[in-house]
Amino acid sequence: MPNLDNHLKISRCPHCHISNPNLSGLIPEFTTKEDNATNLRFWRVYICARCGGVVTAYCNETIRMVVKYYPEMETVDEALPPKVRTFLQQAIDSTFAPAGAVMLCASAIDAMFKEKGYMEGGIYSRISYAITDGLMPKEMEEWAHEVRLYAKDQRPSDFSSSLPTVDDAKQAIEFTRTLAQYLFVLPSKVQKGINTSKNSVDNLRDISGVDF
Repeated sequence: MPNLDNHLKISRCPHCHISNPNLSGLIPEFTTKEDNATNLRFWRVYICARCGGVVTAYCNETIRMVVKYYPEMETVDEALPPKVRTFLQQAIDSTFAPAGAVMLCASAIDAMFKEKGYMEGGIYSRISYAITDGLMPKEMEEWAHEVRLYAKDQRPSDFSSSLPTVDDAKQAIEFTRTLAQYLFVLPSKVQKGINTSKNSVDNLRDISGVDF
C-alpha cells in the first residue's frame, strides 16, 4: 500500500480504471475515532484528474502507510475459468476505452458459453439456446438485448452504428459479471457449501460414533 501523502499512488483509478492515475488531495487531512475514543484514523480525500472520481484513504496513528482506500478496485472472482477471468478483468480495466471494453466483454461471454458447450452461433442466439435448455433465466435474454454487446454480432462494415460510450461499457461489464456469477460463481459457492457441510457431518460422525 502507498503512504497517505498529498498524492495517492495506486495502480488504477477505481472509477475510470486509467493506469497510474493522478489522484491529488482535495481537502485537508482529518481524523476520526470510534465512539469509545479508540481506533484513531487519519484520512485524506483525493480526486482523479481524469474522471473527477473521489477516492478516500486512511492510515493509523503509528505509520503513514494506507490501510484501505475506498472505493476499492474491482476484482474478478477466482472461480471463473482462466480465459473468462482474464477477458472480464481486462474489460473492467479498460472502462475508459469503451469500444475495447465492450469487445472484451463479448470475448468473455463467448468464452463462458464455450465452457458450457455452446459452440455455435453468436452471443444472442447462444443466450437463447441456454435459456431454452434451462441454464439461464428468461430475464437474462431481455437484459442482453438492452446491453450493447454488438462486438461479436454486428457487421464490421455497419458504419451507421454509433460508438459505445463509457456508460455502454459499464452496462456491458455489469451484464458480463452477472452472467459469470450465474453460470460459474454461484454454482461454485453452492458446491463449496455442500462439501463443507458434508465434511462437518463426517467429522461429527467420526467424533461421536453416531451415524447421521
